[in-house]
Amino acid sequence: MSQPRYRDPAAPVADRVRDLLSRMTLTEKVGQVNQRMYGWQAYERTPAGHRLTEAFHAEVAAYDGMGALYGLQRADPWSGVTFGTGIGAAEGARVSDAVQRHVVENTRLGIPVLMVEEMPHGHQALDGTVLPVNLAVGATWDPGLYEEAAALAAGELRARGGHVALVSALDLVRDPRWGRAEECFGEDPYLAARFTEALVRGAQGPGDGPGRGPVSYGADRAAVVLKHFAGQGATVGGRNSAATELGARELHEIHLPAALAGVRAGAAGVMAAYNEFDGVPCAANRELLTGLLRERWGFEGLVMADGCALDRLTRLAGDPVAAGALALAAGTDLSLWDESFPRLAEAVRRGLVRESVLDAAVGRVLALKFRLGLFERPYTGERRAPAGLRELSERIARESVVLLRHDGATLPLPEHLRRIAVIGPNADSVPQQIGDYTAPQRPGAGVTVLDGIRAAAPAGGEVGYARGCELVGGDRSGIPAAVALAASCEVAVLVLGGSSARESATRFDSNGAAVVSSGLPVDMTCGEGVDLAELGLPEGQSALLSAVTATGTPVVVVLVQGRPHAVPEELAARAGAVLSAWYPGPWGGRAIAEVLFGAAGPVGRLPVSVPRSAAQLPVFYNGKDHGYRGYVDQPATARHPFGHGLSYTTVEYGAPRLSRDAVTVSPSGAVPPLTCVVEVANTGARPVDETVQLYVRRVLGGSSWPRVRELRGFARTALAPGERAEVSFTIGAETLASVTRSLEQAVEPGTFEIATGPSADRTTGAVLTVGPWPAPS
Repeated sequence: MSQPRYRDPAAPVADRVRDLLSRMTLTEKVGQVNQRMYGWQAYERTPAGHRLTEAFHAEVAAYDGMGALYGLQRADPWSGVTFGTGIGAAEGARVSDAVQRHVVENTRLGIPVLMVEEMPHGHQALDGTVLPVNLAVGATWDPGLYEEAAALAAGELRARGGHVALVSALDLVRDPRWGRAEECFGEDPYLAARFTEALVRGAQGPGDGPGRGPVSYGADRAAVVLKHFAGQGATVGGRNSAATELGARELHEIHLPAALAGVRAGAAGVMAAYNEFDGVPCAANRELLTGLLRERWGFEGLVMADGCALDRLTRLAGDPVAAGALALAAGTDLSLWDESFPRLAEAVRRGLVRESVLDAAVGRVLALKFRLGLFERPYTGERRAPAGLRELSERIARESVVLLRHDGATLPLPEHLRRIAVIGPNADSVPQQIGDYTAPQRPGAGVTVLDGIRAAAPAGGEVGYARGCELVGGDRSGIPAAVALAASCEVAVLVLGGSSARESATRFDSNGAAVVSSGLPVDMTCGEGVDLAELGLPEGQSALLSAVTATGTPVVVVLVQGRPHAVPEELAARAGAVLSAWYPGPWGGRAIAEVLFGAAGPVGRLPVSVPRSAAQLPVFYNGKDHGYRGYVDQPATARHPFGHGLSYTTVEYGAPRLSRDAVTVSPSGAVPPLTCVVEVANTGARPVDETVQLYVRRVLGGSSWPRVRELRGFARTALAPGERAEVSFTIGAETLASVTRSLEQAVEPGTFEIATGPSADRTTGAVLTVGPWPAPS
């Protein structure tokens, strides 16, 4: 007897999907688009090892299969999974295979289950290697480095039995009060697009066309689902899951480029965001998910709902059955924890949605399983995780450190130091430097800033430590001891900022977000659900900064943070140097110390503008200028602009030179190739890795009001003391294109300024004329 067509690995994926669909019952189809169960509820730990639960058996039996299982290996205070109850690296593949074996061997058609795992900055599992958060990654301005790290993180996830990686990439920091700012690559669409495509290439490998991903995923590559589609970073007031007030042009200019880059790179899926666009929630927005994503962009991958998002649609649809039908018809393929999609069979029988629509969604789920090779190789077996990710994590941390201000003398710390004070609530805590969406770390793991400084300090030097104050609140009882320590030392390193560290006492919503009812959760100032109205340092930290800088001892401020904090100018000016280290990951303390002592130079650049206060928001660099000049009581400009970052030397920029000063757009929209060349020179005494930035500004012409400037390229060049180099950028249609009235990208005739420089506010430009001008109407 010949095997079914869907079992033939030589058959085209489309044929295999079609054959398998023809054999499935309505109940089995509904099971394939469901991801209702929390993965940590599928097993329990016993003295003899891990065993599958009756709840898991019942879930599989209810649909004679399972589409996807989320977070089998997730561990954190929300899930309640710890080293005592969870799955470590040594057991990961074995437990995953047990789940898979039960599904394959105890269902009629033996369809494997997708193992979906969080990989926001490394696999969120016990013993998973943690990377710096996305905002730190964005500060490196090095997509190639991130691509390397994404590849190894995906390999680690696959070695433990995971198949699909959920990764934040599409949101932008348009309001830094938002607690999820740390999950963004920055505020700029071009920068986010470059990191998004690097993520997809690294984790998945080479793609096979828009939205298709690889023809067959390698055993060390994971399918990527990009979060969140679309516009979630535009939340009103910086409040999590709040409304957005986006126009179509703003959506296309700012919030869609990263998603389009990910689709073009072959991303396996996108996750529909919680927010709405034009009043319609993303998970039920047919114009967004079908009209734009599938029909205009040609995306063929999965659309996954966010956690419990489909149940929220009941307010629109009237009941959970209609809510599921609404989302399915709009283009959502796979649920997450909700009670709406499990009732899709009822929706079909009631005539709320056609079975053919369900078939299309099931087909996309099955196609991914075929591409992952799960029908031929459902089990992971013994597989070694790739080596080198820890080193890349530390390298990202080192390259993400941004020197915000410097008096030119305090750093790097001199070799003759004998007494160093390390002070502050973020100086000696690994949990407070690793960010949200992280698993518990083993005791003694990681390197705090205090650890790093002690290891890097000159031989015979003494490093003293005082906490000084708590992370939140106004208690000042520890300040006198910190001041005494600082006064007795030659330099004080003051480690301040925020924390997204979740604790067992933290309260959580049904989707895992922290719940803030009054005040802040225990020692959290950032993370999902932890939004701030004010961006200044907490009262105790501000008092500590004021007191330590008043001692007269040179002070270096290191901000460990998941969002830019607004440090008052009068306080920051009293420090010899201020650095942003973001959440640098478990080994970030060593990376920070290397920068402080000059073993590495600060090469990070701001991926987000740093405001003077929350009162002046929004303050992103690429807004629109209608002649407004500022407030009466403070400037409207950022404290530190997008792209800013100092080094231990000085770099001079020449004026950019264009290979031609006028071009003509062809009828097809093409622009003749031209180049922009700028000379940069290291005029100081130390080597430097300089990130040269290219910005475009429309001066005249176009169908819409232009933005002040827009990033369109960047390149890093290494310069020895006294060395000069020319950095060249290719200027093409994508460099000059803007969103037209029809919401398409096109080059419109006009006059452009092509500018280069070290940051968004320090550029020199050359004029380019793009013709022909349109004839008068």
